[in-house]
Amino acid sequence: MELSYLLIGLTLSYLLGSIPSAVWVGKIMFGIDVREHGSGNAGATNTFRVLGKRAGFIVLILDFFKGLAATSLLFLQEEVLSGTPEFHNYQMLFGITVVVGHVFPLFAGFKGGKGIASLLGAVVGISWYLALACAIIFVLTVWITKYISLGSMIACILSPIVVRLIYGINESIFIYFCSTVAIMVLYTHRTNLKRLRAGTEARFSFSKKPEIESSK
Repeated sequence: MELSYLLIGLTLSYLLGSIPSAVWVGKIMFGIDVREHGSGNAGATNTFRVLGKRAGFIVLILDFFKGLAATSLLFLQEEVLSGTPEFHNYQMLFGITVVVGHVFPLFAGFKGGKGIASLLGAVVGISWYLALACAIIFVLTVWITKYISLGSMIACILSPIVVRLIYGINESIFIYFCSTVAIMVLYTHRTNLKRLRAGTEARFSFSKKPEIESSK
């Protein structure tokens, strides 16, 4: 029962992550593939940059709920798993898998985004305390530096420390989860790291016009 549920949950989580929100929103609303513009990333940040606030917020919300839905799959078996260690262990596995699906989406030629919005949704499903703390770190970093990528990386790098402070050393598996996620995020942001070192990373601003408007 547990093995079959795990396999089904992992499959559904990957398929949820594979829904290419940015690609579909861009093509439906503008006839544009966001992967061919801006940073080439199929995520909310590049959608904001290329297509504007409306499309960006739609993608952000859709990606967030992909992650939340993945870590909420367990509630279908809540009577069986609730209160057991497996409950949160499965949530963490599903959370990692939905992010993998977002980065390597089956429905978009395995060329997706960087997984931050879906990761936030997944973490909300696991621990809203951690999600809130990381969101605050992210917002403060972006407010100070204007770099979305830097805010994402710093929030994820500090997440194991936040878990340690909130839950203590007994939540070692949760700390491993956050450490794994941090490594994944650093990998997906490797080009951003190069641009940050070179001083060519684009700063984020809501006041900037979308690229499709500024290019007209």
